[in-house]
Amino acid sequence: MSLLDKIQARAGQEAPDPAAAEPAEQDQQAKAPKKDLLTTFRRIRGHDPLSKSHPAPLSKHQELKNKLHKQILNDLKDEDVETILPKIDAMAVQIIQEDETFRGKVDRKKAVDELIHDLTGYGPINPLLLDEEISEVMVNGPNQVYVERGGRIELSYVQFRDDEHVMNIIEKIVSPIGRRVDESSPMVDARLPDGSRVNVIIPPLSLKGPTITIRKFAKDPFTIDNLVDFGTLTRDMAIFLEACVKARLNIFVSGGTGSGKTTTLNVLSAFIPSDERIVTIEDAAELQLWQDHVVSLESRPPNIEGKGAITIRDLVRNSLRMRPERIVIGEVRGGEALDMLQAMNTGHDGSLATGHSNSPRDMISRLETMVLMAGIELPVKAIREQIAGAVDLIIQQTRLKDGTRKITNITEVQGMEGDVIVLQDIFSFRQTGVDERGRINGNLVPTGVRPRFYERLETSGIHIPASVFIEEE
Repeated sequence: MSLLDKIQARAGQEAPDPAAAEPAEQDQQAKAPKKDLLTTFRRIRGHDPLSKSHPAPLSKHQELKNKLHKQILNDLKDEDVETILPKIDAMAVQIIQEDETFRGKVDRKKAVDELIHDLTGYGPINPLLLDEEISEVMVNGPNQVYVERGGRIELSYVQFRDDEHVMNIIEKIVSPIGRRVDESSPMVDARLPDGSRVNVIIPPLSLKGPTITIRKFAKDPFTIDNLVDFGTLTRDMAIFLEACVKARLNIFVSGGTGSGKTTTLNVLSAFIPSDERIVTIEDAAELQLWQDHVVSLESRPPNIEGKGAITIRDLVRNSLRMRPERIVIGEVRGGEALDMLQAMNTGHDGSLATGHSNSPRDMISRLETMVLMAGIELPVKAIREQIAGAVDLIIQQTRLKDGTRKITNITEVQGMEGDVIVLQDIFSFRQTGVDERGRINGNLVPTGVRPRFYERLETSGIHIPASVFIEEE
């Protein structure tokens, strides 16, 4: 496909004339019976393939942008986009001078910037993706774009023209990686060139219109010092976790969606010595390890025919044949838990993984369930013995109501007593209240209990002062 064809595909068809709207049909839709409310909603939103489109009147700067599109498409017949981009502003000035309806009624810079973002970036959300303070972008249809900034979700100033505009941007995201989004495949996971993770879901599954969720990829990975500065953990907790990674303990990072599990996993991975062979396994590659000897594996979804899928479990099994000294799994969510536990129990110490759960005890229950998903019938006690023998430490991370992220528990898995796995908190978060601005007050404190594997740390040549485990008065 030529550059001109690509630009034309992105630009879409010529904007329909607002005068073409049919008020009589709109009135008829408004009077639809309540029992057919969903169908009426879909027709008004344009989700029904049989419905006619009734676009809102275009703003002046949108009219200018459309005229610029036409002029650029004509000029691109003889020039490439690199030479056209510097001329776009001059084109806008010329169009405004020639058409008096634009004078004093249009924001030229805004129209030009939006056009450039459409041609070279990701449309209206391009500035949000470039804003380093924003960690997540959530497009809920064309008229609602939310962002996460500083741990809080807020409505942005950004809007798309219509559903088709959102679909154009979605196509721009998924087509370079060979994926497609349509009625037969209305959900897709993708990744931007910078590594940002993207999830897309479109009508009829999404009633608000095409929806995009982008988890941005940090250009500079956070360090343990960053997490201490953020208040995610204390300096003593950082010293303890560094010792646990270097002593080759098996660690699970547990938490809910958006709690910062992957960030913490990446920080812990930085403590792995540089002379060890590391194999990372993820659904969407997000880990940023600085070591040289790293093999990164990524799962693969099925193709259009529903074949060719490579799962996390497939990759875990294969990784055991790659002579790994450390296995790092981005997220354990299914039958691969059994393979991971068996690897931890058969010489692959120092493995790291994350999982979704609300507490350390819940993480244990989730692991039991995931092992059963492997399709192998095992007694519950046998599964618990596998877990107790494999996992040394659970780090519980939580996104609090004020948007801050904290490690609320560092918990040792001490073994079995009867049929029960014994857990013991080494550090925990103690909430003391909420201030007038809604911020949660509290302290991350040691419980006063020294872990049973303390001697293992000592024999590894790692000494941790006893004061680390004692709360300051």
